[in-house]
Amino acid sequence: MEIEKGDFVTRKSYNNDTVFKVINIKDGICYLKGVEVRLYADSNINDLIKCEKPQEEEFKEESRAIKEDKKSDFFYLPGKILHIDGDNEYLDKCLKYYKYAGVYAIGKKIKEEDMYEQIGMLLKEYKPDIVIITGHDAYYKKKGNVNNNDNYKNTKNFIKAVKAARNVEKSHDKLVIIAGACQSNYEELIKAGANYASSPKRVNIHALDPAIIAVTVALTERNKEIDLKSLLDKTKYGKDGMGGIIGNGLMYVGYPR
Repeated sequence: MEIEKGDFVTRKSYNNDTVFKVINIKDGICYLKGVEVRLYADSNINDLIKCEKPQEEEFKEESRAIKEDKKSDFFYLPGKILHIDGDNEYLDKCLKYYKYAGVYAIGKKIKEEDMYEQIGMLLKEYKPDIVIITGHDAYYKKKGNVNNNDNYKNTKNFIKAVKAARNVEKSHDKLVIIAGACQSNYEELIKAGANYASSPKRVNIHALDPAIIAVTVALTERNKEIDLKSLLDKTKYGKDGMGGIIGNGLMYVGYPR
């Protein structure tokens, strides 16, 4: 069966573990983009098998405000999210998730290398409680040392963006930063000022993983400490894919309605 641009495929050499979309074909090499995982790859066309497009995610996270008894005398103001993404399709997935969860979010598609130049202006304009800095990344094992940021596709760009955000708001409590993508240098992103980052074990992450963390933080009351282990368990690969520092939620609770 002939494989064409736009087809959905898996790789036989990787036990068909990840579904990709074919974004280009040249000289027998297919250039691939993960449908759910934030990953670019290339593959010999003979290593690929066609498959069906994955079904849209059934979101499990719901707004606490939705779950509350409608007769409650309290009202709820979740934290506001600014989501900066290097990929339009993944950004759209996350924006649908925020809408489902009942959390206000602004989305901006910006190339990873340009994020640090624009993030300060965006933070001052929108004044979010949470900012996500994500897109695509990769650790190139053949280049060597896992601690060298030159051996990553976009980790250096994410670090620059995190530092630029911290120049606007230094407090980890007032601005929660979630940074990184597939295989990013977790330790360096945390050192740069991120509250949460990927990827402790240099594994791929799901497109929604940063959004899952953001929604939980946005819907947790400001006087309540977030259970970090339980939060990470909500993500695709748990503590292998995402990690962070312990902190409180960012939702205001008011009275009366």
